[in-house]
Amino acid sequence: MSRNWIAVASADHVRTGRSGGFMQVCHGKAAPLKRIRPGDSVVYYSPAEAMGSKTRLQAFTAIGVVKPGEPYQVDMGAGFQPFRRDVCWFDAREISILPLLAQLEFSAGKKNWGYPFRFGLFQISDHDMQIITSAMMPE
Repeated sequence: MSRNWIAVASADHVRTGRSGGFMQVCHGKAAPLKRIRPGDSVVYYSPAEAMGSKTRLQAFTAIGVVKPGEPYQVDMGAGFQPFRRDVCWFDAREISILPLLAQLEFSAGKKNWGYPFRFGLFQISDHDMQIITSAMMPE
C-alpha cells in the first residue's frame, strides 16, 4: 500500500532535484528517506524561494512518485555527502498553499498550520494528496 508524503525544501533546491530526477530531505539525512518506499507519492512544499531567504513563497513546488530502489549517497564536494531517492516528477505547476489550507486535513482549522513542516518530511492522507494533485495538475 503506497503512502503520501510532504517534503520540505526551498524552491531552488526542489528545482535542482526535479531536473536531476531525485529528492533529498532534512539536509541530506538517510533516515527520513528510508521511511519512504517505491510507489509512494511525494509533494514538495517550499516555504521560501531560496534557503535562508526571509521572503515567503509558501508553495507546493513539485509532485511525483518514488522510483524503485533504495536511498543512495552522493558526493557533492566539500565533505557534503547527502542521501537521495529517485523520483519520477510530474509535469505540474507550482501553487500557493494558502487557498488550500481550509481543505487539507492536516491544516484545516489550525492557526499553527505550518508546524508539521518543521520536521522536513511528514505523511499525509489520500484526501490531502488528491486536493494537492488536483490543484497542481488541473487536467
